[in-house]
Amino acid sequence: MSLFTLHNESIYQIKAPLPFPLRWVNSYLIRGKDGYTLIDPGLHTEAAEQFWEQAMHELGIGFRDIEQIVLTHHHPDHYGLAGYFQERSDAPVRMSAIGYEQVGLLWGEGQPMTASLLRLFTRHGMPEEMLLSMQDHMDSFVSLVSPQPKVSIMTIGDSIMLGDHEYATLHTPGHAAGHVCFYRAETKEMLCGDHVIPQISPNVSYLPGSIDENPLGSFLQSLEAIGRYDVAWAYPGHREPFEKFSLRTQELIQHHESRLELMREMLLERPLTAYEVCRNTFGNKLTLHQLRFALSETLAHLIYMRESGKIKQVEQEACLYFQA
Repeated sequence: MSLFTLHNESIYQIKAPLPFPLRWVNSYLIRGKDGYTLIDPGLHTEAAEQFWEQAMHELGIGFRDIEQIVLTHHHPDHYGLAGYFQERSDAPVRMSAIGYEQVGLLWGEGQPMTASLLRLFTRHGMPEEMLLSMQDHMDSFVSLVSPQPKVSIMTIGDSIMLGDHEYATLHTPGHAAGHVCFYRAETKEMLCGDHVIPQISPNVSYLPGSIDENPLGSFLQSLEAIGRYDVAWAYPGHREPFEKFSLRTQELIQHHESRLELMREMLLERPLTAYEVCRNTFGNKLTLHQLRFALSETLAHLIYMRESGKIKQVEQEACLYFQA
């Protein structure tokens, strides 16, 4: 079985393995006359290293054939192997300035985001006995993104050469602060990272101290904007490349509108913490990994409704509650 799929004569889709239910992340190798551009190499695990060795052998390329490593965003399943590839290829790693700031908060010295996230979850009702496990869970990601690469900042809005072709760099925040997509107008192709994914909805999380205080608002706005592009073929970070790109952006908007209404109706009966809304929405069988994403996504929805005046936030006994 082949480890890669060739699209449009120069774009290789590589399914790098993940130890999560998603199973793989789509990395892309774009062939050019001077070498390959590597998009989102994946999470740094031993299984992923072995996979890449085999895939590159099957493709007949070496690490020194990679001329640049480009990241759509900073999440570990996309960023994690960037330093590993940089050490072996000596290629520059490019990402947005906002994304690089998030890297420092999450995995820089002292990992300041971890303490801020635990304080946030405490204020929003997470039981105390879960917090220590959440600390360990956050710490476990450091090895999965190490070694850290030396990053060259990619200016949002500028064009970028991926292989032999010019792509527009589009700012698409929401799923991640500083997330970018790449669009080639001549062939109507969109490398969309995790901003638009078929079959599943990208997680939209609120993170404390982030530049984006209303990530769901940003996500919905950038979906509306990117949905206006004429896209014949989209290359997502997960699942398979797909057509009907604009239709998918509208489906995602409708999905979040339905979830917002569901949460608002919960708050008509009585005030609830974000943790209670999370459990009512996503259930009680979540792994710790899933719970972190679910609670952060619940907060993104509640903050969106609070900012739009549909609900209000109140404090009771050092906990924050929301009510319609």
